[in-house]
Amino acid sequence: MTQELTIQLIDTHAGGDVSRIVTGGIDPLPGDTVRAQMEYLRDDADGLRKLLLEEPYGIPEMSVDLLVPPSDPRAAAGYIIMEVMGYPIYSGSNTICTATAVLETGIVPKKEGRQSFILESPAGLVHIDALVENGVVEAITCEGLPSYIETHRATINVPSLGTVTYSVAYSGGFYALVDAQPLGFDLTLDEERDLARAAHAIVEAIQAERGFSHYTLGDVGPLPFLHFMGPVEQVADGYYRSRSATYVHPGVICRSTTGTGTSARLALMNYEGLIKPGDKLETVSLRETGFIGEFSAIEQEGRYQVVKNNITGKSYVIARSDIVVNCDDSLVDCDGLHHILTNRSSS
Repeated sequence: MTQELTIQLIDTHAGGDVSRIVTGGIDPLPGDTVRAQMEYLRDDADGLRKLLLEEPYGIPEMSVDLLVPPSDPRAAAGYIIMEVMGYPIYSGSNTICTATAVLETGIVPKKEGRQSFILESPAGLVHIDALVENGVVEAITCEGLPSYIETHRATINVPSLGTVTYSVAYSGGFYALVDAQPLGFDLTLDEERDLARAAHAIVEAIQAERGFSHYTLGDVGPLPFLHFMGPVEQVADGYYRSRSATYVHPGVICRSTTGTGTSARLALMNYEGLIKPGDKLETVSLRETGFIGEFSAIEQEGRYQVVKNNITGKSYVIARSDIVVNCDDSLVDCDGLHHILTNRSSS
């Protein structure tokens, strides 16, 4: 007797990073908030994340976003973000992709021109502005998490690289911010593997030396991310551009510059007095894709200058599919799945 389980997906990408939006096939999760539902999935049903990011269904470079009912009546939908490193509470690229999927599925009906709605992430409510032209979602602008600089221009000795200067920002996760040029990088596609190796070495060295604590969230785990920064070019009044590359996991440089990486850059540029509210930074990836971050306001939280910001990008739908999970397949691990999957059939 073969048991088949079915999951409905919309695959999307923003800036090259693929986000698999799970639109059906999952039972309602326990929890009074999207954050609580995320914690249940993380602690009691991590099999879904592993299934969709590992062979034979996926690769570690992908992300997964599970649509769930929101707990706040103002939100059109909730979503839980799953990546190879775990369950981030927020992600700009995943939010852009999820917002696009919500429009494409009709959860929020498309309207020509500009329209606004709210999603609920594990980090809380997220305001979305969408631009629709001729029925096509041309742009999504979403709130970035309030971001701040925790450490400015510290140094660390990294085996194989020598002394590396870095700053640390929080923008939904802790990021090491490192200038690429002193390490010999121009941030071009042919450097991708070398960038991943260098970033891994730097992150490991920082993790071994110190930890970081958010001013309200407390300990959120070891620093996981690194954002390589190219030189900043001013292309118009209040508009800047910089090549960028974001490391998220051993061997993985994101195809996009990432929304949280762009938010971290805005926090650093504010800290160094290089931008003012209303200014924009376009980050450009190894694949010549980009996001636009706008520095919208600043707030003082204790000793931190916290940068409020918005991220704009475009997401493309690349597939609509049913994933058929056969638990008799030797490549498929159904542990941690059976109790959350709605569609069950036997043949």
